[in-house]
Amino acid sequence: MRLLALILFLTVQSVTAQSLSPEAQAWFNSGREFVEEKRKQTRGPRRARNVILFIGDGMGLTTVTASRIYEGQLKGNSGEENLLSFEQFPHTALSKTYAVDRQVTDSASTATAMVTGVKTNFRKLSMDETASPASGCETGKLTTLLERAETAGLATGVVSNTRLTHATPASLYAHAIDRGMEMQGTDGCKDIAAQLIEFSHGDGLEVAMGGGAPLFMSQSRADKRDLTREWLDRYEDGAVVTNATELRQLGKDKRHVLGLFSRSHMAYELHREKAGDEPSLTEMTETAINLVSAHPKGFFLMIEGGRIDHGHHAGNAKLALTETVEFSNAIRRATEMVGKDTLIIVTADHSHTLTMAGYPHRGSPILGIADNDVDGRPYTTLGYANGPGYRPGTRRDLSEVDTTDDAYLQEATVPRNRETHGGEDVPVYAIGPGSQWVQGVMEQHVIYHIMAKALLGN
Repeated sequence: MRLLALILFLTVQSVTAQSLSPEAQAWFNSGREFVEEKRKQTRGPRRARNVILFIGDGMGLTTVTASRIYEGQLKGNSGEENLLSFEQFPHTALSKTYAVDRQVTDSASTATAMVTGVKTNFRKLSMDETASPASGCETGKLTTLLERAETAGLATGVVSNTRLTHATPASLYAHAIDRGMEMQGTDGCKDIAAQLIEFSHGDGLEVAMGGGAPLFMSQSRADKRDLTREWLDRYEDGAVVTNATELRQLGKDKRHVLGLFSRSHMAYELHREKAGDEPSLTEMTETAINLVSAHPKGFFLMIEGGRIDHGHHAGNAKLALTETVEFSNAIRRATEMVGKDTLIIVTADHSHTLTMAGYPHRGSPILGIADNDVDGRPYTTLGYANGPGYRPGTRRDLSEVDTTDDAYLQEATVPRNRETHGGEDVPVYAIGPGSQWVQGVMEQHVIYHIMAKALLGN
């Protein structure tokens, strides 16, 4: 018992020993206090052997509702009665997504909140609000849950259908004063791709899968480093795979796998079959779980449906809804593969300006027409508050337009080249040990503390 108490004490000390600013420490403490209060109020299994965090980038409430209907209609039903896989989880909450300096923020600051337990500024990756170019990447550095899991001897992994160096996946293993440092660092700050390969906690990530291959190649890098070769040199049981065929043929002796499946972001699910030999998010999820599930101490995985966000930025709701359905498929497969000792949390980093309005009849195509405006011109059920779908002058008559076409852009109220994020709360869904603490309206950084308490005990 004394030994156990000492281990727990040292573990807590290692977490609280971070050199945090007063504001960052206040965020960290408030998140821990929230979970402690929920622990007192709830019953149920409290320790998880494994944790999987699923982040649907940009998957706000309207996106969930519209995707639920869309999936149901793809099955031949009216759609409204359908449930996405994660909507069947027993515990739900709302997450407040604002950053330290923004009401409506980005994926870097929101991901940082979820993986470090501290809210930070716009565009910062696992650095607190005091970090600046003058201070380099050491001052203000925040410890991530993946780093803690690796230090504790667990298996870890990051999976995304964006570039592996994009904001959400990078928040787990990298520290940067600006999310744009994917291949180019600054004085005192290494680029994000190099930080992935040089990740020094534990025995390194077991799984890293996504896009962005050139960022790791000597031909593209100013320093001429071949980071894929460095990965193989570092791990005797390492592998680098570049397509779905290689992923499926991966040998069982390979325990550290780097998957780079595209030059930039991976193809939208709607276009994937035409894009070549790219794996789906579901296939990457299944492979990642297979790779880490045999680890004797358990695992921590973050899996991102990153292209939901990109479909919205393009003003194309069909792309975003299709991505959300595939995200749900990946979560369903994960739920089938893991046991009751695994905590799964599904959430979004932020929302978008997607709206669902009018008075369409039940069963109306979610990508179809809702009603007519005051001039008798039809408008669609889904639209955007801003974005590239803005059309100046008199509204276009949509009577002869196929609004379900793959390339159709929903109308937007305000003209912008790229649609923006939304600032409303986003949903959180949870199942497994510790999921009972997911309830009410939570600050986003509380998600870290729920996972850390369930997985590591503090």
